[in-house]
Amino acid sequence: MASIHQGFGQTTTYLPLGDSYTICEGLAENERWPNLIVDYLNKENLKITLTENPSRTGYTTNDLIKKEFPLLKTSKPDIVTLLIGVNDYVQGYDTNYFHKNLTLILNEIEKYVSVKTNIILIAIPDYSVTPQGAYYANGRDVTADLKIWNSIIEKEAKNRKIPYVDIFPTTQKMKEDESLISSDGLHPSAKEVALWAIMIYPELKKMVKRFK
Repeated sequence: MASIHQGFGQTTTYLPLGDSYTICEGLAENERWPNLIVDYLNKENLKITLTENPSRTGYTTNDLIKKEFPLLKTSKPDIVTLLIGVNDYVQGYDTNYFHKNLTLILNEIEKYVSVKTNIILIAIPDYSVTPQGAYYANGRDVTADLKIWNSIIEKEAKNRKIPYVDIFPTTQKMKEDESLISSDGLHPSAKEVALWAIMIYPELKKMVKRFK
């Protein structure tokens, strides 16, 4: 589906790319943060459509390249959000490998998004603070490591002059508040992802308003 934002009053198209943190594992569709943001914007009469959410639990950067790129190429969205990397880390890929794939992904998004800078990069959450997080640590200091991975993401955002939304500190609050964790003991609850929506929403709003 081609972009349909052209012309006054037309709808902006939005494509979220990522893994379990974007499909929001275990939550209903209307509880997912991409859907919440779209709802917020439409209530403000800023017309935006979520084309589809191709993100899936367990996806690595490789999975995104193989399985989410086809939709990026056919939908040619106006706006893209990207939250990826946690599964690369869990599976033991190093920072150089992740950075190489992240660069490839961003270069590809820039080819198909309607405005090159209409990409929002989002920090990888700190899963280690959840009850099940330790099972995926493999003896590593997850918090310290993910800060390094997120610094790579933030640097890419700065170099490309695109927004970076740092939800990492917010996710660390899951350690003290069990209501922010889903019933699987690992993923964020609807209450937690609603906090992400509030943080990401202003950046999406700025982009949608440029089309009006």
